[in-house]
Amino acid sequence: MDKTSKKKGNFRKGKDEKLIVESDGWWWLIHRGITASFLSIALFSLLVRAAVSLHPYSGAGNPPKFGDFEAQRHWMEITINLPINQWYRNSTVNDLGYWGLDYPPLTAYQSYVHGLFLRHFSPESVALFASRGHESYLGKLLMRWTVLSSDALVFFPAVLYFVLVYYAGQNPSRRRSDIAWHITIILLNPCLILIDHGHFQYNCISLGLTVGAIASVLSDKDLVACVLYSLALNHKQMSAYFAPAFFSHLLGKCLRRRYPVLEVLKLGLVVLGTFVVVWWPYVHSTEAFFGVLSRLAPFERGIFEDYVANFWCTTSVLVKWKRLFPTQSLKLISLGATVSTFLPSMIQQIWAPSKPGFLYGLLNSAFSFYLFSFQVHEKSILLPLLPASLLAMEEPFLFTWMTLYALFSMFPLLHRDKLVLPYLALSALFILLNHVPNGRRTTRDTSALRSFVITVSVLCSVVLHVVYLSLHPPARYPFLFEALIMLVCFSQFVILTVYTNAKQWMLLKHSNLVDKEKKLL
Repeated sequence: MDKTSKKKGNFRKGKDEKLIVESDGWWWLIHRGITASFLSIALFSLLVRAAVSLHPYSGAGNPPKFGDFEAQRHWMEITINLPINQWYRNSTVNDLGYWGLDYPPLTAYQSYVHGLFLRHFSPESVALFASRGHESYLGKLLMRWTVLSSDALVFFPAVLYFVLVYYAGQNPSRRRSDIAWHITIILLNPCLILIDHGHFQYNCISLGLTVGAIASVLSDKDLVACVLYSLALNHKQMSAYFAPAFFSHLLGKCLRRRYPVLEVLKLGLVVLGTFVVVWWPYVHSTEAFFGVLSRLAPFERGIFEDYVANFWCTTSVLVKWKRLFPTQSLKLISLGATVSTFLPSMIQQIWAPSKPGFLYGLLNSAFSFYLFSFQVHEKSILLPLLPASLLAMEEPFLFTWMTLYALFSMFPLLHRDKLVLPYLALSALFILLNHVPNGRRTTRDTSALRSFVITVSVLCSVVLHVVYLSLHPPARYPFLFEALIMLVCFSQFVILTVYTNAKQWMLLKHSNLVDKEKKLL
């Protein structure tokens, strides 16, 4: 081949690549690189969060206890005005019946730091006793800023870390649009935005620490992963939803090393050391330690509250669990059901640990807790939704379907908080993002049965939305619509759980085939 034909070939190749890039829906964002893409998407994500923050929040103008907004503000009030040994103790100056601290110490420390910030700009918003139900414009603005800053300082960097690790070693020119899309759907997760910046919570901190821990595992920095995941557990105890996946994957890796006992000891010491540092003010006294511990497990509230799309709430329409069994029995039953559902996933990872299997294990473990554990909230769906978003490039249909039903399952809660408008806006934005072209796997399926099921499910959801917003339930069944929503969402979550468990075990078959091929070579 002569030089002229080579030049023509190279020109044609370059032209084709250029056409591919320009036909991609993300070409305008990705041409400057991953860092610039992330910063652009992050800025837009912060603007969306700020827009949602302009709407009402949990308990707005609803005395005497208001809602989650007041709970978070009250924790700031308590932590900056009382000594650390009184934060979890019931007293005349700390009535635990009024939004007493019931999260681990790292949340208390976070409340203290944010409380100092509020006290600097608005002392009356965190004044002891006098600030109960405080709802000034400046106070609300400062509270919203604490969540925005937490997102920017914890969740966003963790997502960038995960993306860099997840796509390491892949051809950046071919995968750049995929990365941009993946960053977008993680940072613009409508469920997380509506709960943290609408309803008002700080899930971005515990989930951000968890994402950092996941990225550390994927990059084989297991000790760092143990520190980060331990911090996540010490921020919100619900992070334990991921514990079986972390434990089984890391144990499986240790068992395959030269000195497995030593490897397990190293990880155990790091976890123990992190817990000791976080709990240091309370480890000197057995009474203080168990006093804090007792606040983290509110069994007296019953096996479920409100209407959540899990097994206990959905089946309570037919089986009155709270009447049939005492709390102690329900604790054991729910524990048995939870362990039995995440155990197969654990066994798979101990037997054959792999990075894809670890991500599926996180999803299966979190789903087990959401569906069967004791005292689950509507907001707990954020936990299984996190690993689903991390797997979005491999499982786009699973992620999309799960997100839509996670949103739907929280609709009664968000409607109560007067967040219907941002709910609809973020749902529309999410659907739009899922139709932007990029290189992810196709989700089309020629199966008539699957198409029929999807169509019926979507129609049911749309009808229930309309009914919930426009009609009043029968006086005899005041929570009929909530129960129907939970039934529809629960059925979808069960199907997804069966599917993801099957996919995790199919990875074992794939790894065996790869091993056989290597032996033949």
